[in-house]
Amino acid sequence: MEFQDVVRRRRMVRRYAATPVDPAVVDRAIRNATHAPSAGFSQGWGFLVLDTPDDVRRYWATTADDLEPPDRWLAGLMTAPVVIVPCSSEAAYRRRYAETDKGWAADDPNPRWHKPYWDLDTAMASLLVLLTAVDEGLGACFFGIPPHRVDAVRAAFGIPDDHDPIGAMTLGHRLPDPAATGNAGSPARRPRRPLEEVLHRGRWHGA
Repeated sequence: MEFQDVVRRRRMVRRYAATPVDPAVVDRAIRNATHAPSAGFSQGWGFLVLDTPDDVRRYWATTADDLEPPDRWLAGLMTAPVVIVPCSSEAAYRRRYAETDKGWAADDPNPRWHKPYWDLDTAMASLLVLLTAVDEGLGACFFGIPPHRVDAVRAAFGIPDDHDPIGAMTLGHRLPDPAATGNAGSPARRPRRPLEEVLHRGRWHGA
């Protein structure tokens, strides 16, 4: 698929067919994710792939067992045959920037990063997973893990202490999305902001 078509067709998909996803496609999506930029080429990310029915059920039992029955949005996500949990590692960045070519103190209590680049870089890697899904004719959705469930996810799937889940992604064969019928948050009801509202050349006009 042409790149502009991939970008144009990218949507958050919230309902999936039961058809399994080829493991080679999942591997390709993660391999593409590793081509995301990372500060200092720290590559402080890891991806937990849950692609068996038992593991997927265990994910939802760990994160959503207080919703009985689940609402329509969550019920649709639960139909996905694959769940991917991208994790970021601040420790990896501290180790990288303590190397001789950087020379920072690994235990510096006041890190010099303006933003947590381990999270930003892992988010960019996650976007490459979403774009790969479109290129493969699949659907995907990035969504948050309830904050009070993060520790449970970590324990249930053995995520090490030096990696933090930044969210989760569903992946599968797309079915018509209930959001497409026009709920308050969908593109059918909320138009994309025009370029002239978001593009600022030279200075931020209207400030």
